Amino acid sequence: MDDRANALLKALIERYIADGQPVGSRTLSKMFDLSPATIRNVMADLEDLGLIHSPHTSAGRVPTPRGYRVFVDRLLAVQRFEVMPPRQIREMLPASEPGRAVTAAATLLSNLSQFAGVVLAPKRAQVFRQIEFIRLSDKRVLLIIVTPDGDVQNRILFVPRNYTEQELLDAGSFFNQHFAGMAFDRVREAITQDLSSLQADISRLMQAAVDAGTADDDDDETLVIYGESKLLDIASDLDRLRRMFSMFEKKTELLQLLDVSSRGTGVQIYIGGDSRLVPLEDVSIITAPYGVDGKVVGTLGVIGPSRMAYERVIPIVDITARLLSNALSHNV
Repeated sequence: MDDRANALLKALIERYIADGQPVGSRTLSKMFDLSPATIRNVMADLEDLGLIHSPHTSAGRVPTPRGYRVFVDRLLAVQRFEVMPPRQIREMLPASEPGRAVTAAATLLSNLSQFAGVVLAPKRAQVFRQIEFIRLSDKRVLLIIVTPDGDVQNRILFVPRNYTEQELLDAGSFFNQHFAGMAFDRVREAITQDLSSLQADISRLMQAAVDAGTADDDDDETLVIYGESKLLDIASDLDRLRRMFSMFEKKTELLQLLDVSSRGTGVQIYIGGDSRLVPLEDVSIITAPYGVDGKVVGTLGVIGPSRMAYERVIPIVDITARLLSNALSHNV
C-alpha cells in the first residue's frame, strides 16, 4: 500500500467510526484533492486486499476486521488522556484493599470508555508473603494468608486434634522461614522432604494449609466484569445478542484471552474476525497486563465494538493498568 492508499483507508475508517455509516467515494473526495474516479480506483484496490467491503448494494464501504488490524497497527495516532487527579485515584483504587481496587478498576474502565470493563484478578493466594495459624476451638484453626500485594485471606482448617498455641506458632514460623514468597503449588512439591523431620501432627497441619492455599477458586471470583449492558447497541440482531451475553456468562473465552494477553507486553488489541481469541465479529478487546512490584499478576481491558475510537480507548486501558499496578504496589 502506498501513502495515498494508507491515507484513504485511515480516513474511511475514522469516518466510519465517527458516524457508523458506509463511506462512499464522494465523501472521501471532499476530504482529499482527488477525483471521485481516482478514489474509487483506490477503494477497489483496498477491497481486493480485503481491507474494506460493501455491506450492501450501495457504493459505500466499511472496514473489515483485517482493515481494522492494519489501521491499529500502522495508521493510528494515540491521544494523550488525562484520567483524574491523584487524590481521586487513591480513593478509587485503595492500596489497603486490593480486592476493592480490582473491582474499581473494572468500573473505571467502563465509565471512561463507555464500554464493558474487565479485570482478571490475581488468583487467590498464588504466592504468600506470610501465614499465621490461630486456634479457634478444638479441632478448628484459622489460617491467615497474607499475599505479596497485602491482601489478607482467611480459611478455616478442620484439624485432627487440638493444637496448642505454641505448636501453631512454631508451625507458622517454620512455614514462613522456609517457604515465604513461594507459590503454594511449589510448596506442595517441597513439603514432603522438608517436613519429614517434623512431628507427624505438625506435618498434617501444614499439609492442610497447602491444600487450602491451592484450592481452586470459582471463575466468578477471579474475573470482574462491569458495564456489559453498554454493549447492547453492538448486537444488531437477537442471535448476536445471545452470543454476546453467552460470552459474559460462560467466561471461558474471556479467561483464555486474558490469560494469553498476560504473557504479552503492554497494550494488545484483539479484533473479532481477525483474532481467533475473540468469539464474536464486530467486537474488539483491548488489554494490558498489570502487576505488583514489577511482577505481572493479572490483566485488564475494555470490550467494545470494532467500531470504537481506538486512539482514545488504548490510553484508557494503558493508564488504568499502570494505576492499578501502582495501587497494588502501594505506590499511588
